Amino acid sequence: MTGFFLRAAIVALGLWLATQIFDGLVFDSPGTLLAAALLLGIVNAIVRPIAVILTLPLTLLSLGLFLLVINAGMLSLVALLLSGFHISSFWTALGGSLIVSLTSWLASGMIANNGRVQVITMKK
Repeated sequence: MTGFFLRAAIVALGLWLATQIFDGLVFDSPGTLLAAALLLGIVNAIVRPIAVILTLPLTLLSLGLFLLVINAGMLSLVALLLSGFHISSFWTALGGSLIVSLTSWLASGMIANNGRVQVITMKK
């Protein structure tokens, strides 16, 4: 459970960073930012696998690039469900999803499944 909340905090950091980079991503309050991070985790766990399976032919034809569109769609779905979160365009959603994905990817390499920070050492 600690790992989920730690990952949600990392997603919130990625969302905040995306709002600093793109003018079209707007949160009304910090609470909305945290709610969006939690809701994005739930949407990615439930809706995204269904969307990936339904769009598998497009994903294969585009050599996986359509997954970027799916990620933007998931972020747009969160903005649609959450009243204090606004996205101005598809391209803003695409850029925001890229920032959130990169932030999550970089941070998840340092977090174990149980939520603890891992230290990677090299053996001599």
